[in-house]
Amino acid sequence: MTETPHSSVEGLTPVGRETVQDRVYGQLRQTLINGGFAAGDPLRIVELAERLQTSTMPVREALGRLVSEQALEAMPNRTVRVPLITRQRLDDLERARVLIEGRLVEMAIAHLTADDLEILRKINSDCDQAFEMHGQDIGPVTSQFNQRFHFHIYQAAGSQVLIPIVESLWLQSGPVVRAAAQIHDEQGGLAATDHHWAMIGAIERKDGKAAVASLADDIGRSFDLVRARLAAGEEAA
Repeated sequence: MTETPHSSVEGLTPVGRETVQDRVYGQLRQTLINGGFAAGDPLRIVELAERLQTSTMPVREALGRLVSEQALEAMPNRTVRVPLITRQRLDDLERARVLIEGRLVEMAIAHLTADDLEILRKINSDCDQAFEMHGQDIGPVTSQFNQRFHFHIYQAAGSQVLIPIVESLWLQSGPVVRAAAQIHDEQGGLAATDHHWAMIGAIERKDGKAAVASLADDIGRSFDLVRARLAAGEEAA
């Protein structure tokens, strides 16, 4: 599914003094997942530190962690930026997400209960309502609903190895989510949660093949929107 993009630095809030390093990292990480930073955006340590109302050291350390996780890239002039979107990166991320997240759905489906299905329906209904709030900055809200929906399913798989990998892939996919949301706003079309409803139906039927197919459609939708805008070898923000 896609979400409406929102501005980058404005989405950050001041952090407290306790566990400041982890909180800075957590805010930057979630902003990336939400599509709060566009591809190619430079992230300036001083600007981020001022916005977060903290010193530059925890910001520098957080950016270093995100570079090591491939969510950001270090440039030759010692600056850090959000990676550009290329066709190869799109293909690699989509392939990895469908493969690993699809496996988690297969593993989870036998463990998801009627109560879980009710939770998934509630999340999706709330997300539908959020999308009806036209003209408002709903990107962070719908992104969080999307994340809660997917990871409620994935957690049921009980894999301590695969879930961190998926979290890393979502972190790297943030700029794609943002770019896809911009295109979706221009084009309209299928409701953003339709594939989620299809997944719920397949899970209720214990139809793993259909659930994975709906997941692949859900993931592929954002990537296809961006891919269609890319000429061969072109990089896009």
